[in-house]
Amino acid sequence: MRECTNDPFYALIKKHDRCVVEYCIMESGAPHWGEASHRDAVLFAMLKMIERSIEEDLETEAAYDVSVPLFPWTLDIAKAEAAPIDPAALLFVPDILRTDRNGVVFYDADWESNDQNCGGRIPYWYAFLEPPHGTHDTPDDLREINAALFPQGTDALEAYEWTANWSNYFDAGHEWWGVLCCTVYDAHLNRYVALFASATD
Repeated sequence: MRECTNDPFYALIKKHDRCVVEYCIMESGAPHWGEASHRDAVLFAMLKMIERSIEEDLETEAAYDVSVPLFPWTLDIAKAEAAPIDPAALLFVPDILRTDRNGVVFYDADWESNDQNCGGRIPYWYAFLEPPHGTHDTPDDLREINAALFPQGTDALEAYEWTANWSNYFDAGHEWWGVLCCTVYDAHLNRYVALFASATD
């Protein structure tokens, strides 16, 4: 696996500075072997995410204080379990039905955040449009992001949703807001995309 760091998508996502979804676009020189290849992709993407986090920590002033330890990342890919998910359902983008006088947005979606879903898996659209600290992004922004990631549409996509018990990256999301862990293989482009999210207030 290798990350496609020069993909124009990365420039696009930087414009969405409040986005909490982490993306990793990857290519592999090996043939695609279904879930096994997705497992390689989800592990590679998590390692890349950890690498990015460490680089960000080292760039902060706090990193120069040796008494402040770096975050103790853990992962155990053997615990990760995958389930196939319909790519069109994964990439679903709701429309806004209304916004109330307090600014609460109501979508035309079956899923909604409530106590029963607290700390569990959340849909990709929710991770993008409803981060814990708010966003100015709209459903049209998410459609643009999805079109940049998957320009040929969903016909040649294969997607898996993963459990979120195999890395402490997901601990923050388990506290309250939720977690997202999915991989998508695009047969047209012969590449993988990982989608991660985990945040709290």
